[in-house]
Amino acid sequence: MGNKRNVIRDKSFQFALKIVSLNQKLVRNKKYVVARQLLKSGTSIGANVEEASAAQTKKDFIAKMAIASKEARETKYWLR
Repeated sequence: MGNKRNVIRDKSFQFALKIVSLNQKLVRNKKYVVARQLLKSGTSIGANVEEASAAQTKKDFIAKMAIASKEARETKYWLR
C-alpha cells in the first residue's frame, strides 16, 4: 500500500486510540475484566488491518481482514 491513504487503516487506528482512552477510564472505575478484554480486541482490529495491508497474497489479505472483522464483533460485544 505504500504511502497511499487507507481509510480503513486510519479509522481502525483512531478507534484503537479511543479504546485505549476508554480502557483507562474503565480501570479507574475498577472494571478490570471488561477493560482488559476491550483493550485486547479493540486494538487488535487495527493491528490486523495493518498486517493485511502488507499481505503478500490475496488469501493472506482476506485471512487478516477476517480476523479484524471477528475482533470488531468481539469489541462490539464488550462495548454493549
